[in-house]
Amino acid sequence: PGALDIAGYNYTESMYDRDHKKYPQRVIFGSENRHELSAWKAARDKDFIFGQFLWTGIDYLGESGSWPSRGFYSGLLDFGGFIKPRGFFRQSLWSEKPMAYLGTYPTPVRGSRSQMKDVWSQLDAENSSNYEEKVPSMDAWPVWNYTDGQLIRVVCYTNAPKARLLLNGKEVGQIQSYNENTGIIFWDIPYENGTLSVQGLDKNDKEISHYQIKSSKQPYALQITSADKSVSKDQVAHVTVQVVDEDGIPVMLSDNEITCRIVGDGKLLGLEASNNEDMSDYNDNKHRVFHGRIMAYIKPVKEEGNIRIKFTSPWLESAETEIQIK
Repeated sequence: PGALDIAGYNYTESMYDRDHKKYPQRVIFGSENRHELSAWKAARDKDFIFGQFLWTGIDYLGESGSWPSRGFYSGLLDFGGFIKPRGFFRQSLWSEKPMAYLGTYPTPVRGSRSQMKDVWSQLDAENSSNYEEKVPSMDAWPVWNYTDGQLIRVVCYTNAPKARLLLNGKEVGQIQSYNENTGIIFWDIPYENGTLSVQGLDKNDKEISHYQIKSSKQPYALQITSADKSVSKDQVAHVTVQVVDEDGIPVMLSDNEITCRIVGDGKLLGLEASNNEDMSDYNDNKHRVFHGRIMAYIKPVKEEGNIRIKFTSPWLESAETEIQIK
């Protein structure tokens, strides 16, 4: 065991102190680690640990569970490269810039389905009758559409010392201090349609960060939220499409099927909505959105020219953009 100068430890943070005492010259690092605060503390608080690798940084195809499942989905980023809630959680642990994030899910009751979306947390939930009641989720999406009066757990990932929650401009619950055990602040409140926002506060209760989510109406239109304006022939263009309501608010719960049509000097490589349970053909030009959005990958077929991309969906306003090849 003492033959190596550098040793990687998989999910065994509890062995760091013991082995450092036994082999003080050994360089130790976390070679495979979970995302929770406790895993990060093990590296952050010990000067003989130089860092850690998370399993995993991004969702990937393969190593899937029972059908329907096409990959491993415990990443900070999803298949399409979108930041997942747990990505914002880890940002709250690492970022020096003040930040806050807000996510929600129905307040768990004993025996309810786990809100955690990684295999280890689901196992923890199965082995503890009240795990979900005690441990707020790292996988809370920014959704604010529920039944009036329904009890909802609101979680905040922030690097601020405190946080204040507001519903339609009025403070709800109490100002909560940062939880040193989980790194997650939470409230359980009855649902009311409107705007839910959180303020990250310094020690003097001054706002240093802010995040808000809004209740959405029915899907109304497709909206291109990001797109490459120009690419070279050896590059791949990325275009993100979001389903929005009549006020332009993202409809996170929509699963509309969209069609991508390309005119000009390009071809569609694939559509990625990041739903692990969607077994659709990756290369098809029709695909359902997930959390209301989808990513399109377009490849130029000429050295110069233009690619025009149009997205349509039944009963929704279409969206289109143009990419220059140069």
